[in-house]
Amino acid sequence: MFRAKNVQHPALVPPLHIKLSLMKNFVKTMDQTGSAFKYLAEKFPRLSKAKNKELVFVGPQIHKLFRDDVFNNILQGDKKKSWEAFHLVSANFMGNIRTENYKELIEDMLSLYHKFGCNMSLMIHMLHSHLNFFPTTAA
Repeated sequence: MFRAKNVQHPALVPPLHIKLSLMKNFVKTMDQTGSAFKYLAEKFPRLSKAKNKELVFVGPQIHKLFRDDVFNNILQGDKKKSWEAFHLVSANFMGNIRTENYKELIEDMLSLYHKFGCNMSLMIHMLHSHLNFFPTTAA
């Protein structure tokens, strides 16, 4: 006999995992010989070779970059627009605060990521395809 579950929507990937995936895809798309990528290597010299190779960043490192004026000034063009959109989404959707226009912010960020050349990872696909399943207020 089939038993009904008491969950309205299946569990989603936590926003932190999506943020880490967005960061990884952003850095992976950057020119590895460019000044912004070199700055990241200098900014976080203690990253292990494995993490550096796989472009793995953790939440505190991402927050440091959001506040880093040097990194923000190095970025230009589509790269800068994508980074600013990622920062807006992180601040207004993936934290403790969720603004009313978070869907528009996410759509803008995803279109800028596409324009910048980022691939659609599984986490980004989850964010894009299941936007209606996220609660309107942060947990």
